[in-house]
Amino acid sequence: RMERFQREAHVLASLNHQNIAAIYGLETWESMRALVMELVEGPTLADRIGRGPMPIEEVLPIAKQIADALEYAHERGVVHRDLKHANIKVTPEGQVKVLDFGLAKAMSGEAQAATLSNSPTLSLAGTQAGVILGTAAYMSPEQAKGKTVDRRADIWAFGVVVFEMLTGKMLFSGETASETMAQVMMKEPAWDALPPATPLRLRELLHRCLVKQPRNRLRDIGDA
Repeated sequence: RMERFQREAHVLASLNHQNIAAIYGLETWESMRALVMELVEGPTLADRIGRGPMPIEEVLPIAKQIADALEYAHERGVVHRDLKHANIKVTPEGQVKVLDFGLAKAMSGEAQAATLSNSPTLSLAGTQAGVILGTAAYMSPEQAKGKTVDRRADIWAFGVVVFEMLTGKMLFSGETASETMAQVMMKEPAWDALPPATPLRLRELLHRCLVKQPRNRLRDIGDA
């Protein structure tokens, strides 16, 4: 595990994009290893969504910057796998920074075990119920089923985040992680919760991002 952690850290440190929080190094202290990440000022998107629905003129620039960050990473073989509103910050100048690419899995072509370890926060923060619940709400259906994950899991999570910016509410939520994952796998999004003024093209994009079968989902975040 430590060898993989170090190998991934080198890959992730190579990501250099204005919308991705930079990783500056891999440090060892006593028996612990840690990624050193750029300090990003400003609230998380979770803080902003918690205040209620966001106007479309605020949503679109943020969504575009998130998509730009994911496109850059995907083109370099890196999938975030834990994208959620708490992992996205917006600086006072309006610049988006996607955090915690350190939890991502570099796409190496190796077969992944079909387990919930495909969602890093679930495995690494197993004792923190709130963290697990937060992650479960953004997991793609294939992640919830423990299947192999690729860039389309990030496209699903992107759709969830944009949906929540527009509505000010969580798209999937249950009292437990299991209930939340069951909703992700079985429940269709409440499309009527979108504001009536949501542009048709944006509605179409969300429909394409939030298809439960990954083979029918939007295939490239650059298209978003």
